[in-house]
Amino acid sequence: MTAPRAVRIGLTGPIGCGKSTVAAWLAARGATVVDADALAREVTEPGQPALDAIVDRFGPDVRREDGSLDRGRLAEVVFADPAELAALEAIVHPAVRPRIMAAISAAEAAGARTVAIEAIRLVEGGLTELCDEVWLVVCEPAEQRARLAARGMDGADAERRIATQRGIRERLRPHAGRVIDTSGQPSAAEARVDEALRDALARTR
Repeated sequence: MTAPRAVRIGLTGPIGCGKSTVAAWLAARGATVVDADALAREVTEPGQPALDAIVDRFGPDVRREDGSLDRGRLAEVVFADPAELAALEAIVHPAVRPRIMAAISAAEAAGARTVAIEAIRLVEGGLTELCDEVWLVVCEPAEQRARLAARGMDGADAERRIATQRGIRERLRPHAGRVIDTSGQPSAAEARVDEALRDALARTR
């Protein structure tokens, strides 16, 4: 018997606006979370073809002496130049997509009712077609910067990453069925997620 299809919710939005927090709230309500960033790290580990392709494209300086990817050095390169970021994504996205699809299939085979796919490049990676709904997770700019600082990200790095994503809300909004604002009190934002999940389940059943 074929496993029932889960309700698939794509989570995307600017860095520091709460995608992982929303994913954790959904997980607490029984959803299986597929973290595209974590999978991207897996496909760029030593021994993976994507890592070799990245070194070929960006040079040996992005590989540490132990053979692992120097993510900090690579970030300096790609977040300073949109063309370089696009080149990186052209390598990583095709490697990550099969793993995302496998994770969704495994979750559904295990009986998951809801699967949340967390990906900052959900649209660019062509993952929206896998989703029943896309949620754009946003927050006020001051809160975004405060959250990045709380992660230990220095101000210059935060501003560089934010600048790289300038206009992201406007680009993603046409693809998103819902906007989840995580600004303000976490309890209020969590209540908004609760309401959105109830409605999503009702609409797709």
